[in-house]
Amino acid sequence: MDPKQLLSCIDFRYITDALTEEEAYEILVNSLLGKKEREEQMLTHGYPAYTTSCAWLGYSDQQLKQLCTKALKDGWTRFKVKVGTDLQDDIHRCRLIREMIGPDNILMLDANQRWEVKEAIEWVTKLAEFKPLWIEEPTSPDDILGHAAISKALAPLGIGVATGEQCHNKVIFKQLLQAKALSYLQIDSCRLGSVNENLAVLLMAKKFQIPVCPHAGGVGLCELVQHLILFDYIAISGSLENRMCEYVDHLHEHFKYPVIIRKACYMPPQDAGYSTEMKEDSTRKYQFPQGEVWQKLLSGHKIYLH
Repeated sequence: MDPKQLLSCIDFRYITDALTEEEAYEILVNSLLGKKEREEQMLTHGYPAYTTSCAWLGYSDQQLKQLCTKALKDGWTRFKVKVGTDLQDDIHRCRLIREMIGPDNILMLDANQRWEVKEAIEWVTKLAEFKPLWIEEPTSPDDILGHAAISKALAPLGIGVATGEQCHNKVIFKQLLQAKALSYLQIDSCRLGSVNENLAVLLMAKKFQIPVCPHAGGVGLCELVQHLILFDYIAISGSLENRMCEYVDHLHEHFKYPVIIRKACYMPPQDAGYSTEMKEDSTRKYQFPQGEVWQKLLSGHKIYLH
């Protein structure tokens, strides 16, 4: 699509105080320069990804070491650690991961909305020695001013705030950007309804010079969001600085066109469509309540009740 066609896909209602149609058009026109080269770059090298699979809460030290060792061997350089349940355990796990990945690889933290605002600032300050790039979802995803306060407090430590996977429309993203409440914007291809709404957010992020680092994982989220982030780089942002897309090695076997990861990068999909068509066998087995998987679960539940 050319810039005018793309603009026709976007509803600018309620966001013109942050991004006008004219500004969006200028961004798209300016991004035409080098577009073909960026497309070739993506086809050759792919879009940089980070892994969340190494450091879930509840993993033993041995599991963390094994998963990190394998990830490093496979070429991963960006690692996310779940935090927020126990401070001493977080310090222990962050130290272990940082020692495993070394000083030059990237470490991020994710609290999954765990803290109060003041608590988030105090907790993350105590993890600053491990040089995290960001703290993700430190508090309620609806608390824009809370995120702004956390962002302001942590900026001197060189730690950014990342959020967005729970944001359900462009207006919330507009306010997060206007309030300087985030340093990394995390769209979610399902939470934010439609490609069209995502286009508006990608363009606002470009205007505010905030890198987009999408949320993924789950059932088909990686398959979906790869299209959006490739488009962002090729046609809007034109930058890979501090940009990466989440990857979780989970449930891809149920899709006809699963994501392809090579050297810790998303390789552009070559098949038509949005990459989320599921295999007939999987949909049959998991259909509720007749599917084989549910039948086993339900029969076990009945036995337990008796």
